[in-house]
Amino acid sequence: MRRRITERARRIPRSVLAIGAVVVVVALVVGIAVVGNLVTTLFRTLAAAPPAVDTKIVVADESKAAQAARGDGADADQTAAAQWLAAQPTTYWLTPEIDPIDEVWDRVAHLAAEAREQKATLSVAVYGLPDRDCGNHSAGGLDPDSYREWTARIGDALANASDVRKIVILEPDSIALASSCGSIEDRAGYLRTAVDGIRGIDTWIYLDGGHSAWHPPAEMAGLLRATGLLSDVRGVALNVSNYQDTAAEFDYAHALSDQLGGLHAVIDTSRNGAGPAGSEWCNPSGRLVGSPGGTYGDGVVDTNLWIKPPGESDGSCNGGPDAGTWWPDAAVELTREQR
Repeated sequence: MRRRITERARRIPRSVLAIGAVVVVVALVVGIAVVGNLVTTLFRTLAAAPPAVDTKIVVADESKAAQAARGDGADADQTAAAQWLAAQPTTYWLTPEIDPIDEVWDRVAHLAAEAREQKATLSVAVYGLPDRDCGNHSAGGLDPDSYREWTARIGDALANASDVRKIVILEPDSIALASSCGSIEDRAGYLRTAVDGIRGIDTWIYLDGGHSAWHPPAEMAGLLRATGLLSDVRGVALNVSNYQDTAAEFDYAHALSDQLGGLHAVIDTSRNGAGPAGSEWCNPSGRLVGSPGGTYGDGVVDTNLWIKPPGESDGSCNGGPDAGTWWPDAAVELTREQR
């Protein structure tokens, strides 16, 4: 009997054996994909509720507003503006110029400790992409290898704060600018590095989504789709460092979501209280702070946040200092109806 079985085995056609091998390989590939999906699902299942209306983000004691409020040389209006802004929950921007590779872990850990003490959500903007801002006012960033290490350290520090909810605004302008400098493929690769290093339980990542007066929804949706990252993030951040009306951004968020399978969004309302100044985006005059974070939201827009810190310059334009530098006169103007 054993001999007959062996003889039958010898008579199995090679084509059948080849098909069997293919089936095994396909099964392995499918199994790997299933495991990957299960891991992504696990992150989402174990995480607490995503950001929503009434989300309170941390007030950082080392914000530039806080530093200005403690400094000397300002007049009474400048000091009052800095003090008022220093008390507002605002996203903290991580840049390699201020928080380099060997210091960024400690910075994130300190911010997480503040969030824990305040029973608040930690919100950070990660802003160190290679060829950042395409050489414009906020030019800089890291080389690809350094960027991988820097974002990995940020991710490790965020993961260490497992009891704190984290919002990550990942590389403002990076995707919306891709069609005018570099390539979406290169930028998507860098962003993939960052997402892989940062994502984790209770960490809600929002990619750059531009704003309603920049790319039409179909065009922006195409750029976002081309990154290949939409299944690994919560959604997009809109109006970051810009001045568009909140209602226009809600409409834009819904248009993007309709094209991208229900993608979510957060909206920056830090400086849109007076709406846009035409097409001017770099330190336009006459602007005001907007609605506090956590005021608005719906089934697509998780909530609004203060992402761009009011009082920090957009760049050396319209009388402003270098991008990201504290500008006392702008702080006074933005808060003129609040103090």
